[in-house]
Amino acid sequence: MNELLINLSIVFSQPTGISNYALNLFPHLKSLNPTLLTAKNYTGFECYPVPDDLTPAQGSKGHLRRLIWTQLQLPRIYQKLAATLLFSPLPEAPLFRRNCRYIVQVHDLIPLRFPNWRSPLTNYARYYVPQILAQAQHIICNSHSTAKDIIDFYGIRASKVTPILLAYDTNHFQPKQNLIEDIAHKPYFLYLGRHDEYKNINRLVAAFAALPNYQDYELWLAGPTDKRFTPKLKIQIAELGITNQVKILDYVIYDELPKIISRALAFVFPSLWEGFGFPVLEAMACGTPVITSNLSSLPEVTCDAAILINPYDVKEITAAMQQIASDKELRVQLSQLGLSRAKQFSWEKTGLATVEVLKQFI
Repeated sequence: MNELLINLSIVFSQPTGISNYALNLFPHLKSLNPTLLTAKNYTGFECYPVPDDLTPAQGSKGHLRRLIWTQLQLPRIYQKLAATLLFSPLPEAPLFRRNCRYIVQVHDLIPLRFPNWRSPLTNYARYYVPQILAQAQHIICNSHSTAKDIIDFYGIRASKVTPILLAYDTNHFQPKQNLIEDIAHKPYFLYLGRHDEYKNINRLVAAFAALPNYQDYELWLAGPTDKRFTPKLKIQIAELGITNQVKILDYVIYDELPKIISRALAFVFPSLWEGFGFPVLEAMACGTPVITSNLSSLPEVTCDAAILINPYDVKEITAAMQQIASDKELRVQLSQLGLSRAKQFSWEKTGLATVEVLKQFI
C-alpha cells in the first residue's frame, strides 16, 4: 500500500517558486515512505510516472493540462495505488471525490489582494482554490501572514491551517568575496524578482532617483522582464533621467545569483505583499544588507535583521537607501544580523515540521 502520494507534476528543469519549494522539500519527507508522482525518477524513492507537460515551462497550456489531469487522472492513480493521503505543494487536488483525502500547500493570496479580473489567476484564486481548501483535510502555508489571509479571505477555521516557514539552499547562497572585476562598476542597489505591479518597482526607481548623489550609484533590476510591465518601467526610468544608472538584467541564472547579491551595496525589496519572500532570505544568507517592506510575511522572515520601510512611501525608501550608502558600520551590522537570522532557516527544519503535520492524517 502506498499510503502517501506526493504530487510533483509541477516540477520542471528550471524550477522557480512552487516547483523550487517542492524539489527542496520532498527529500525531507522520506521517513513517510511516500510515492512520488513525477515525470522524473528520484533515487531512493518509489516513483509513479506522470506526463512531463503539466508545468509552468509550458505556460498557460501546461497549467490547463495539469488542472485537467488533476481532476480526471489523479483520482484514478490514487485508487490504483490504494493511497490514503495526497500531499500537493500547491492548492490543487481532485474535487468532489469523497475517497480522495488530501493536504495542500498555499503560498500566497496575491491574486485576491491585487485582483485583475482579466487574469485567469484571479478567477483561479476566487473560485477554484476555496473549493480545494474547503475539501482539504488540512492546509499548510508558508507564513503566519498567509495563514491570516486564508482565514480572512476564505473563512477557513484557524485550526485547519498550519504555517511553516520555508528555507533556502544553504550550500548555494553564501557570501562571495569581492574580486578585481568588481572595480568595473559603481556600487549598486539590487532588486531581484518579477516586474509585476505589486512588486512596487516603480516606487523603488523613484526612490533611487531621489538619492542626493544617485550618480554615484547604480540600481540593478534582476529578474525576468514582462511585456506588460517592463516597458512602463523603462519609460519611467527615461523620464527621470537615470537611464545610465539603472541596469535591467532580465533573468539571472541560478549559479550567478550569490555573486550579484553578495556584491550589492544593499538588497532592496519593497514589495507590497509576499507570501514568504525567498529573495530576502537569500540576500541575508549572502551577508547583504536588506531593505524591505514592513508588510505581509517579510517582517517574519527578517525580524530585526533588515531595515523595514513602508513600501508606499517613496521618501522612506530613499532615506533607507541613503542610510545604507552613507553608513559603513550600519552595513556591517545588518550583514552580520542577516547572516545570523538566515542560519535559523533550513529545508530540514521545514521538512520535519511538514512530516509532523502529514503524520496526523495518514
